[in-house]
Amino acid sequence: MKLWVDADAAPREMKDVIFRAGKRLSIETILVANRSPPIPAAYPNARVIVVDESADAADRRIVAESQPGDVAITADLALAAALVAKQVFVIDPRGDEYTENDAASRLSVRNFMEQLRGAGMATGGPRPYGVRDLQAFAATLDRLLTRATAAPRPRSSPPPGTP
Repeated sequence: MKLWVDADAAPREMKDVIFRAGKRLSIETILVANRSPPIPAAYPNARVIVVDESADAADRRIVAESQPGDVAITADLALAAALVAKQVFVIDPRGDEYTENDAASRLSVRNFMEQLRGAGMATGGPRPYGVRDLQAFAATLDRLLTRATAAPRPRSSPPPGTP
């Protein structure tokens, strides 16, 4: 299991929680971004994949390399929907878990809100990231990592000619 982070817009406080969880559970923690975010030396299981600055480059890389049973953190609804479809556990920075039942509907609402904004309607933005968001994120991440480490991993096929 790997812990994937869509890191370009991830709050610093959230990254600290992620690094500590990855270290505590000895999980490879991979931050994917279009510039290299700092990783404290105390977290040997963490690394960065730097992608080009094209639109959705980090998203495409996470989708391409993640496996069923991995855990991903993103605020990007399109990425979350693609990962959920791939049987990756997904949460957002505020601690909301995406599931098969709601990822597509959240994406639909987001697309509708973009249409409203495109038509000139003021819809407001997200509220500032606060202590309660961080606490909810930490609790959900812990619960999700527990579930992911307990879940059986898909078996790979044996090499040809092996009984």
